[in-house]
Amino acid sequence: MKISFATRPSTLARWQTAWVIQSLKSTWPELDCEEQVITTHGDRVLDKPLPEIGGKGLFTQELESELLQGHVHAAVHSLKDLPVENPPGLIIGAVPIRAEVRDALISANGYTIESLPENAQVGTSSLRRAAQLLNLRPDLCIEPLRGNVDTRVRKALEGRYDAVVLAGAGLNRLELDQFVTQWLPLEVMLPAPGQGALAVQCRADDLETLRLLSTLEDPATRAATMAERSFLFGLGGGCAVPVAAYACLEQDNAQPSIRLQGLVASPDGKCVIRVQGAGADPYALGIHLAQDALVQGASEILLMKAR
Repeated sequence: MKISFATRPSTLARWQTAWVIQSLKSTWPELDCEEQVITTHGDRVLDKPLPEIGGKGLFTQELESELLQGHVHAAVHSLKDLPVENPPGLIIGAVPIRAEVRDALISANGYTIESLPENAQVGTSSLRRAAQLLNLRPDLCIEPLRGNVDTRVRKALEGRYDAVVLAGAGLNRLELDQFVTQWLPLEVMLPAPGQGALAVQCRADDLETLRLLSTLEDPATRAATMAERSFLFGLGGGCAVPVAAYACLEQDNAQPSIRLQGLVASPDGKCVIRVQGAGADPYALGIHLAQDALVQGASEILLMKAR
């Protein structure tokens, strides 16, 4: 059988798709796999900060269109980039085992968050990262940072910023983690929902592709990321405010449960709402903590951004 994958053109996206293909072929050696490189809106517009051009599906809509038209069998995404609701007819066929969830700081001068000089310039286009940085260090100057992972690392090493913050999973996958100055603990920088995980999307009625993809599935990663994405969904799904979440499975006696931490912040970092809880149902847990955050003041932050 032949199976084709849609992928973005970045080095990281190609690596992720190659990893999925290699993993599938380790189980199905006779499987014929191919890539189709698709350039998304997020790949084309590199001269503006992500929040200015963002919205649902910034890095995924074109790949999903290829799927829906039947041009490919599957698409490989970073799960954190995938909107919480699939378009009608599409499904996440597999969520493989998760990689590094933490963010990392890179500085040519070896700075850490604590040692950065006053008013240091820190590069990131993530509202989530910016808000948490400003909550810890209100003096920092947050500057837009665009480009692929290797481009962002190069800009940091050239000293264009005092430091930049990137997702650790991408650095590990591209063997760029040697340049990490500081791995940011979850207490300092909670990740985006789904960060570090991949999602392999396919058509819901393509039973053969679903059968093949099932061998990639990691139930623990699926459950944890479902809780995180349910938290985001409960807040409005694609809200353009800093939202972070991280869940992990805990073994309590013989009954496993999921522990979820969630965060909603104002873009300036002055108001940060943190919630946490545990439960057996990832979807119900995420929705419950989202409602808890809204009661604690997240609704005012959302309204503030809407204005």
